[in-house]
Amino acid sequence: QVQLVESGGGLVQAGGSLRLTCSASGRTFSRYAVAWFRQAPGKEREFVASIGWGGVIRYYSDSVKGRFTISRDNAKNTVYLEMHNLKPDDTAVYHCAGGDTALNREAHEYDVWGRGTQVTVSS
Repeated sequence: QVQLVESGGGLVQAGGSLRLTCSASGRTFSRYAVAWFRQAPGKEREFVASIGWGGVIRYYSDSVKGRFTISRDNAKNTVYLEMHNLKPDDTAVYHCAGGDTALNREAHEYDVWGRGTQVTVSS
């Protein structure tokens, strides 16, 4: 079973950048599609981006397209989320999740979850 741990969150001003890291344990990590979700207080968990096991197929939500980039390094069992031009609306706890396909955008379609890392964007 793969275990996921997120890191890289923090406090940043609007317009700033952060890079989140999802570190995985387990030899089967390269078989998983991985997605980033976020959840703001009082809101449902929201799809942000996903990447296929090979790193070629990538999907983004409309709200982050052009500002965020998802990538992975299977040799390091790691998935990244580069976030640029951050906005206060991006404030949330960001979770990475593992599943069967990057096509999935619903949280219930992912089997393995990290505990999350807080991203706070000040105006």
